[in-house]
Amino acid sequence: MSPLNHKLLRDLWRIKGQAGAIALVVAVGVSLLVMMSGMLSSLQDTRETYYERYRLAEVFAPVTRAPLNVLDQVAQISGVASVQGRITGGALVDMPGQALPVRASALSVPRYQASRLNDFYLKHGRALDPARTDEVIVLDSFAQAHDLQLDDTLSATMNGARRSFWIVGFAMAPEFLFTTAPGEFVPDDARFAVLWLNEDALAAAFDMKGAFNEALLSLERNAKPEAVLLAVDGVLDRFGGQGAYLRKDHMSDRFISEEISGLQATSVAVPPIFMGVAAFLLYIVITRMVQSEREQIGLIKAFGYSDFEVGYHYFKLVLVIAVAGAGLGCVLGLWGGRAMAGVYQSVYHFPFLVFHIEPAPLVSGVGVSVLAASAGGLFVLRRVFALTPAVAMRPPAPMDFSRSGAMNERLKSWLDQPSRMVVRRILRNPGRLFGAVLGVAVGMGLSSAQMSLMSGFDDTLDLTFGVIDRSDVSVSFFETMPAETVFDMKHLPGVVEVEPTRAVGAVLRNGRNSYRGTVSGLPANARLNRAVDKDMADIVMPETGIVLAKSLADILEIQPGEMLQVEVLQGRRPVLTVPVASIAETLLGSPSFMLMDSLNRELRERGQVSGVYLRVDSDQLPALYEALKAMPSVAGVTRREDARAAMQKLMDTGAGAMRYVMAAIAGIITFGIVYNAARIAFGEQARDLASLRVMGFTRGETAFVLLGELAVVVLLAIPLGVGIGYYLSFLIAAGFSTDLYQIPTTFRPDAFGIAALAVVLAALVSGWLVKRDIDRIDLVATLKTRE
Repeated sequence: MSPLNHKLLRDLWRIKGQAGAIALVVAVGVSLLVMMSGMLSSLQDTRETYYERYRLAEVFAPVTRAPLNVLDQVAQISGVASVQGRITGGALVDMPGQALPVRASALSVPRYQASRLNDFYLKHGRALDPARTDEVIVLDSFAQAHDLQLDDTLSATMNGARRSFWIVGFAMAPEFLFTTAPGEFVPDDARFAVLWLNEDALAAAFDMKGAFNEALLSLERNAKPEAVLLAVDGVLDRFGGQGAYLRKDHMSDRFISEEISGLQATSVAVPPIFMGVAAFLLYIVITRMVQSEREQIGLIKAFGYSDFEVGYHYFKLVLVIAVAGAGLGCVLGLWGGRAMAGVYQSVYHFPFLVFHIEPAPLVSGVGVSVLAASAGGLFVLRRVFALTPAVAMRPPAPMDFSRSGAMNERLKSWLDQPSRMVVRRILRNPGRLFGAVLGVAVGMGLSSAQMSLMSGFDDTLDLTFGVIDRSDVSVSFFETMPAETVFDMKHLPGVVEVEPTRAVGAVLRNGRNSYRGTVSGLPANARLNRAVDKDMADIVMPETGIVLAKSLADILEIQPGEMLQVEVLQGRRPVLTVPVASIAETLLGSPSFMLMDSLNRELRERGQVSGVYLRVDSDQLPALYEALKAMPSVAGVTRREDARAAMQKLMDTGAGAMRYVMAAIAGIITFGIVYNAARIAFGEQARDLASLRVMGFTRGETAFVLLGELAVVVLLAIPLGVGIGYYLSFLIAAGFSTDLYQIPTTFRPDAFGIAALAVVLAALVSGWLVKRDIDRIDLVATLKTRE
């Protein structure tokens, strides 16, 4: 081993504390990159494999009722590879011991052939007997939520008639990765069921003999999707077509696509922050090492080593730390990716998970960490090349302190000797102080941004289910009902207040931008379900015009006052052109609102309602639920508390769970930065501290000289960290917000207070660890000149 490599090992052992802290920062960044990349590729590959294996349709075309021979016309459309019709219908499942009926979707299974499209994975049990109409296969996640077993009986109300079925199997399906009831945004395994029945049974229940009410299509490789949609709508319009749509607009696929998009945004934005912090710390370490070893550098060059050899020696120090951190990060990323993959598999109800990590994330993780570390080290190596042996072996010229005499005299009057030493060191090296302050502030900023994000998730729930939605129970109907229904609802047991609503499926277009969603009709002066502005004040519904959620306005790239095209997907399917009246702040979904009377007038359907919001006497809830069960027009009943609990579960899993991981990582980063700053200061001043001990300073006074500077760094870093964290919180919240929920970001004193407390605690622990080394310092060995 060459002498320089011997020196490299000694240097690494000497700065093992700083090197370990920096390697940990690098490891965190690489592990995030590897873990997120692995989860991202696993989700994408699993989704595509699942869709392909069970032939999920690429186009869905709901219709009121069409004869089966119409499918032949659809099959002739250019670009259509295959087509299949099926019967779908709503149902209410009466679960024993449960007050509320459970909303369900019933789907037909072809009698004598396997489904060409939208097949399902039979997890337990057997296939349906074609000769029987009283058998059912149930969605596995719903069965698990209610502990259902094979051969149990299930009672369901379909089209106003009560029917009983034998459960013969439990299934999973790619179109139900998220189990969300039609018209709702919050998935809940316990509150939504999917039932697969024989085609004859469902045809009899919904009067669909020889007909279908949904066409499923797969497309040829070079098909033009928009052209196919137009052609399908042209064929189905006269049978009550409700607008064909692509797979990407299916609620289940939209959920997982938003999750994947969130992971992509986070994997791109977050790891570079940690890489930048690591490069900055390495820059500080190597800079101070070169400053303290200038005499050794001169001596090495005097023995004949070239500038390149000496520079490469210090560069290898950077590489060893970076590669060690990257290697640890790859291992942690693989472990974390496998752990998170299991969480995603359960959340998205995949029957299998294609988990793998491509070599690219591992290579890029190591490469990026090395490049980031090299960027910090190369700036320092210029100083190594510039040092000639004669200059390097001379001690550096002392600083000019002639102008600080007056200040010293002032300091003597109110500071003791150790305090004056701390102040003078700070004033003589402002650049070094600024670097340490910036490093600690960045760590605190990361922590405070994560704390703000976690509070933002809670605010989304509080504002959605406390300020915007103030109802106790919401009721939806199978079809639109006359205005008299509101009067009937007022006479149900325990009902204190009734507020009607009208929901209409529509495609909203602004130029090339479009969004398939729902226009919600609200009554004037709505109280139970409101549209609010950014100050959470009521938005008065205009007589003409539409109110868009901010997230929807961003998707459509439209401002108040501009005209919006609304293609209604039901009834006469009119195309409306309405002005955008204002922008609403909604944190759940991307809804749009109109005055209910204006919406009904545009549709030429006076006084129609599709649901109601209820404020209820809590003591009368059981009686109310029994009354709602007996109403054949009721499609679903949702308690606000159940919806909130389901939304909380959604936010605590999947991408939402990453906020806990990132918060923990930010805490590790903060401690690593503070500890590294303390270790660097100790490495620099070890000889000076030993001299103070020899001169008669106590251990406490000696430690104060070193740790006093750390205290000043922390105090200056806290306000700067507040500013950095405030702006970082907007960036991170934007990465976690999706089309389905948005995370609000405001200044949160509690979040920044906790982050500041974490920095102080990290400083105290780091100070204790460094003070322990000060107390153990070998005065003779430290005061010797290192050869």
